[in-house]
Amino acid sequence: MKQHALFQPTRNDPQVLRRRRRDFARSEPAQPRPGCRPKICGYSALVLALISLAPGCGKGLERSAAHQEWRVYKGDLGSSSYSSLDQINRANVGRLQVAWTFRSGDERLYTIECNPIVIDGIMYLTTPMLRVFALDAATGEVRWRFDPSSQGGRQDRSHQSRVNRGVSYWSDGREARIFFTYGTRLHALDARTGRLVSSFADNGILDLRTGLDRDVGDLPVRASSPGVIYRDLLIQGSSVGEGPGPAAPGHIRAFDVRTGERRWIFHTIPHPGEEGYETWPPDAWKTAGGANAWAGFSLDEERGLVFAATGSASYDHYGGDRPGQNLFANCVLALQAGTGKLVWYFQAVHHDIWDYDLASPPNLVSVRHNGQPRDAVAQVTKMGHLFLLDRTTGTPLFPVEERPVRQSTLPGERSWPTQPFPVAPPAFARQGFGEEDVTDRTPEAAAFVRKNYLERYGPSRLFDPPSREGVITHPQFNGGTDWGGAAFDSATGILYLNTSNEPEMLVMKEAPPGASHAYPYLATGHLELYDHEGFPISKPPWGTLNAIDLNVGTIAWQVPLGTHPELVGKDYPDTGSFNMGGPIVTAGGLVFIGAAKDAKFRAFDKDTGKVLWEHQLDAGGYATPATYMVNGKQYVIIAAGGGGKVGTASGDAYVAFSLP
Repeated sequence: MKQHALFQPTRNDPQVLRRRRRDFARSEPAQPRPGCRPKICGYSALVLALISLAPGCGKGLERSAAHQEWRVYKGDLGSSSYSSLDQINRANVGRLQVAWTFRSGDERLYTIECNPIVIDGIMYLTTPMLRVFALDAATGEVRWRFDPSSQGGRQDRSHQSRVNRGVSYWSDGREARIFFTYGTRLHALDARTGRLVSSFADNGILDLRTGLDRDVGDLPVRASSPGVIYRDLLIQGSSVGEGPGPAAPGHIRAFDVRTGERRWIFHTIPHPGEEGYETWPPDAWKTAGGANAWAGFSLDEERGLVFAATGSASYDHYGGDRPGQNLFANCVLALQAGTGKLVWYFQAVHHDIWDYDLASPPNLVSVRHNGQPRDAVAQVTKMGHLFLLDRTTGTPLFPVEERPVRQSTLPGERSWPTQPFPVAPPAFARQGFGEEDVTDRTPEAAAFVRKNYLERYGPSRLFDPPSREGVITHPQFNGGTDWGGAAFDSATGILYLNTSNEPEMLVMKEAPPGASHAYPYLATGHLELYDHEGFPISKPPWGTLNAIDLNVGTIAWQVPLGTHPELVGKDYPDTGSFNMGGPIVTAGGLVFIGAAKDAKFRAFDKDTGKVLWEHQLDAGGYATPATYMVNGKQYVIIAAGGGGKVGTASGDAYVAFSLP
């Protein structure tokens, strides 16, 4: 096994590790261990003692609020998308019915990718036009609404600016705030009224283009995923330009939740003297863009660590101007949450030219590895790889091999000679395209694909570089697992995730004379590939739901996710479909997920992958659901926004379900 590029000689040097532990201890106040509490005296102790004796209180009271709510994006700070609620379970999920539906009335031009949060019986969500609503979580009744387009400034109506996956909530017990982004502006709202908080930044609005340690002018700096709250800090990532031309850097920043003041910054494109600087050309930090944490964050509060997954460097299909490994693009990062200092990193793609961003926040997991309990970080990817890393060091728990890959033939491009492949778990998506991958839907479809694609372009492997001749790329840039990410059940060590298995074509063309950028080659786009009847060229299933046992690094089960309605009932097995959005898993033994192109919302048995319930939505549920309890009743909710990259009819609804 070749040594992974992550593990350079200094990274595991004992003196370096001791110095980092010392610096970490000095910069971060000590945290109480699990089960430990600060001393409580006098009246406070008496009150707590009386509370603990009341029926249903004490330890149950502590657990109740956290477990009955859905307080943060993806359910908890570890991004587990897990709920301990079990009122809805395998035995009764078949009786699930619509409890209420909220329709925003927005233009149906954009999708809804929002994972709503629920706190103190109030739900906070965003709409296709990025208005923010607070609803009664039991009835869907509107409590307040906020329209960011009414706050002046230039409106950004691009597709990127209309993608939002949720909001962040902060409270110190006296006041409570909602943070969300619209275009290049981060807003702070009073969670009780929906009004801008005038004491935050500029009358409640912070321009994300400022405070990047580089003048980015009018370049887009947005945020499609919510930030995470650590104490009095909002840790925020961004979405920046990926195409040819200038792009802003994807630096990670922490802002004071009260004032909006920048408290720290981590340069994902390193500045002189910083680790990783040598993996770029000398002046890249002044001009290079991307390497951005657009997918959100996970937080280990006890250790004071925040974890991020970063995207590719810009331009994402040609890197002739950025020779090198390009740290910290395509990395899992562990940073000190209070200071932004780097603790460790792991790069999943070197010198990315495929747009293989790490598209979802890392899952913080606890597993049994070689019989021993281990806290770890699980990162799923567009490539179909799952990397399981020790939470404190970043060392892979299962071996990772650096394997040679084909090199680019484009003049000026210097692709990286190897890429990391985990030995376990096995790939959960199809990788590469050859004879064994050609569709078997019908003999006619197979013959068409062989003649028009396989014979013309030849077979391909994972990480084959884009070329002027064209290469079949599988998984495609939206394949494998995208921003929906995974759900983790700590009781079993099983990780659940959905994946897409449809190839695409990448072709590079010479840039036209007089182009406004300096790139000599441009991608013609991500070209989806279909047979003569409009179905994917690969062998079904084209979408799957997967259960991966992280304890032993195996796939427990894998089942088709979704259907193509026109193929149902034609003596062909379920095909699965392209899908967007993620799953949640519950103590009731269920995995809930929309995501599929057929616009159905489903509940699967988490042990077997069997479909136990499904509901036809008016528009696709291309978002991650949430579940919560109000007044003793459990609800499950999903946004039915349709549209987006799946390309089906759009909608404007959130649909909540409960038992009768």
